[in-house]
Amino acid sequence: MKDVNDLFNLVKSDFDKEKLKHELSDCLWSVLVLAGEFNINIEQSFQENMDKLEKRIDKELRNYKD
Repeated sequence: MKDVNDLFNLVKSDFDKEKLKHELSDCLWSVLVLAGEFNINIEQSFQENMDKLEKRIDKELRNYKD
């Protein structure tokens, strides 16, 4: 939680790219550890979520054009 909060605070202010790289990698590490701990295929989960997001965005864009 602290890493995500640190990342959020860094992005909403003037930030240093090196600090951003560090915080992003901290968050990614936390996600990968949690996925492993709970036996979640994070790559598959990510792809499923991106597919759903793409479908939702496509639908919204079609509705917007109508």
